[in-house]
Amino acid sequence: MPRISIYKGERIPMANLAFAFEREKISAFRFDFAGNGESEGSFQYGNYSREAEDIRAVVEHFKILTGGNAVLMYASRYNDVRTIVNIAGRFDLKRGIEGRLGKNFQEKIEQFGFIDVENRRGEIEYRVTKESLVDRLATDTRLACQKIPLYCRVLTIHGTVDEFVPVEDANEFAKYVPNHNLCIVEGADHEYTKYQSLLCSIVLNFVKTGISKDESSPSCTKKKNIDSRL
Repeated sequence: MPRISIYKGERIPMANLAFAFEREKISAFRFDFAGNGESEGSFQYGNYSREAEDIRAVVEHFKILTGGNAVLMYASRYNDVRTIVNIAGRFDLKRGIEGRLGKNFQEKIEQFGFIDVENRRGEIEYRVTKESLVDRLATDTRLACQKIPLYCRVLTIHGTVDEFVPVEDANEFAKYVPNHNLCIVEGADHEYTKYQSLLCSIVLNFVKTGISKDESSPSCTKKKNIDSRL
């Protein structure tokens, strides 16, 4: 039975995707990275290198990945997956930081060595250290994308009204991932609030096509680029 690994397991899109795979008799394993959700360990802001190693522990058993930046980082390091689904991943990791950490975040983190991020109730949700911020800013997404093997099929799905990650980032992935399919969902936000069924349908079709190709021609490395808008 084909198996899928899905990170950020409690997000609504990921939970619905897992159920959709189950209906197709494809087993799915949902998990959170260390320090996230119910996983043990300390939270680290934007530490994609560590998250790639977390994925490594899972992919030793599961060979298809859905997620965002971390799965692409994984594919650039390890040559053992053939199908990746990138859902609303961020290409430009320098963007969005000020919205999370506030203005003058670089001066503050230089002064104190960390920034505590609070929610709307004034409660501390997590701490961003200088080390983790430097790691995020040093991550070269373009280079990672270019290192993904040609035989690894990558699907990027992005909504046109994503309030967290601009849809332009999806177009950047399409430029640099060697074997890439791009699907832009008109009207969808970051969580695909009104488009859960459509998201599941797109991902399932892509994954099932990959499974069929692997079964019929495991060594196939044909390049395929599709740009579609839904």
